[in-house]
Amino acid sequence: MTDLAVIMGATGGLGSAIVDAFASRGDRVIAVARSRAEVSQLASKYPGGVTGDTADLTSRLAVDDLWERIDRVGSPRWLVNATGGYRAGKVVDTTPDDFTFMMDLNLGTAWWSCRAAARRMQSVPTTSGGGCIVNVSSRTAWVAEPGAAAYAVAKAGVIKLTEVLAAELKASGVRVNVIVPAIIDTAVNRQALPEKLMQKAVAPAEIAAVIAYLCSDAALAITGAAIPVYGKY
Repeated sequence: MTDLAVIMGATGGLGSAIVDAFASRGDRVIAVARSRAEVSQLASKYPGGVTGDTADLTSRLAVDDLWERIDRVGSPRWLVNATGGYRAGKVVDTTPDDFTFMMDLNLGTAWWSCRAAARRMQSVPTTSGGGCIVNVSSRTAWVAEPGAAAYAVAKAGVIKLTEVLAAELKASGVRVNVIVPAIIDTAVNRQALPEKLMQKAVAPAEIAAVIAYLCSDAALAITGAAIPVYGKY
């Protein structure tokens, strides 16, 4: 029987590459995003292999409702939290609304999805290793960049969330790791960043391959790890 993977933030440049990595190796995939049209279009590329669903992943109640729908499909072995977004701003210029938005989008989405998944994964017996959760942080969490204040703090929180949850779930056999990319070669970044920086960018498929490896029996010894995927940066 194939494993079931849940990919949050599935329609972004990185998220769609993650969906492709899991679907291409034969996993059943539930692809989750906010836009019904976008997630339906993505799922249509993988007839029978990918199911689309929608939710406001910043909302605990919406995430809880989503996981009740997932329960009716099956018990996921893999969860990838790839939801996120960037809004520039120095500490002194960040408004309360900007701060809340960055926390909800980059940390809250991972927090609520991890919370819901952990409650289920630690109680589900498996025949070949336990489940795995992979979160996505950013190099900015480690290397301070002026003007990325709230974003950097939120992404640093994702790393600490990963470390704490890995410690809490270790006895159950559920692994939790986090990918730390620098610049990702997405359409959004190509529009927003100078060409000189984009020459250092990592292709989404390369990052997705690392995530897929972590969500495999080949990586059963890896948990609580924060793995940089910087490319040439």
